[in-house]
Amino acid sequence: MFEAKQIYINLRRNIFDAIDAEALASLNKEQLMKQLASAVDLLIEKENYPIPTAIRGNYVKQLCDELVGLGPLQALMEDESISDVMINGPDTVFVERNGKVSKSDVAFIDEYQLQEIAKRIAAQVGRRVDESSPLCDARLLDGSRVNIVIPPVAIDGTSISIRKFKKQSIDFDKLVEFGAMSSDMAVLLRIASHCRLNLIISGGTGSGKTTMLNALSQHIAQNERIVTIEDAAELRLLQPHVVRLETRTAGIENTGAIGQRELVINSLRMRPDRVIVGECRGAEAFEMLQAMNTGHDGSMSTLHANSPRDALGRIESMVMMATASLPLEAIRRTIVSAVDLIIQVSRLHDGSRKVMSVAEVIGMEGQNVVMEEIYRFDPFPNQSGNKVEGEFVTAGLMQRSVLYEKARYYGLESQLHAIFHRG
Repeated sequence: MFEAKQIYINLRRNIFDAIDAEALASLNKEQLMKQLASAVDLLIEKENYPIPTAIRGNYVKQLCDELVGLGPLQALMEDESISDVMINGPDTVFVERNGKVSKSDVAFIDEYQLQEIAKRIAAQVGRRVDESSPLCDARLLDGSRVNIVIPPVAIDGTSISIRKFKKQSIDFDKLVEFGAMSSDMAVLLRIASHCRLNLIISGGTGSGKTTMLNALSQHIAQNERIVTIEDAAELRLLQPHVVRLETRTAGIENTGAIGQRELVINSLRMRPDRVIVGECRGAEAFEMLQAMNTGHDGSMSTLHANSPRDALGRIESMVMMATASLPLEAIRRTIVSAVDLIIQVSRLHDGSRKVMSVAEVIGMEGQNVVMEEIYRFDPFPNQSGNKVEGEFVTAGLMQRSVLYEKARYYGLESQLHAIFHRG
């Protein structure tokens, strides 16, 4: 008797060989499932395979998923408890649930099947991945973010990393409920977003930077014109006046690439009230600072760094990529005049994500940038359990704070005052 997997491979080959592409395009999913079920039953009876009805149903779903979905990936994408999918070749698939990574039972038939699905994902958003262009950032139709690396760069087979798109937008109330921040911090960040402070969200991979950016964006006024710039569009802004821009990779002739820096420069000609860069990675940081300094208050971006102080260093390095002739002191003064608040987020060892620090950029003393930490997360000492416990503490808000001044201008001074003068 054939193994169930080998039987499926045989059925798949016979059915795919007989499929008419035009006929397939004319069928909806329900019609396709019916036709596949008939074909599977016919072939099983013809070959006299001892396959029960339940397994036949699984075969039909797998075939349908591969023809109009993402093949073996489809089941993982439909599982709402999974936040990340990481594929390291056809036989090794890991998933993340509730901050914990585990190996999945899902596997691909071979490298060819995996690579064909990778190419389909890229093609859906007008991108390509092949031997001449083995790296690709893309997104799925539902907004999930995808990174693809194929051989020869990926030695052990095609690698696909998927950050799944959450159907329900996470707001500050949810973040407080999850323990990512305190209710007072949520009020402060709502005020900071509404009062048009320039915000940088800093953190590591998977720390929740985009989630924080989405939550902050919910408190932008409805009448503001917002331009978003991303490598792969994943921000979900609820405002009616939003222009979404996405980078473009080079074509087959290695021409036509449009990077984030060009998009930031162009966005300033589009009369934006705010510019939101999904993630600053290079020279576009210089133009982002220029936008913050030239009447586009309330602009936001994310970057990779381990602390607010490190975030400033990262911005300095990225600005140097754009203009090596600018002295370091001039770069720092540009940063100080542009950036108001740095929000540091982290993913802890128990899988939880927390706002570790909210720091305000105050000014310069000599050649050094002065920062004031408004909030920080302090873990309790000598913790024995798996869950990280701690408290969010604050040293208060300085009277010369730009946040205090903006809150007073927008009539929110009393809300801000209430946070730091309770009891």
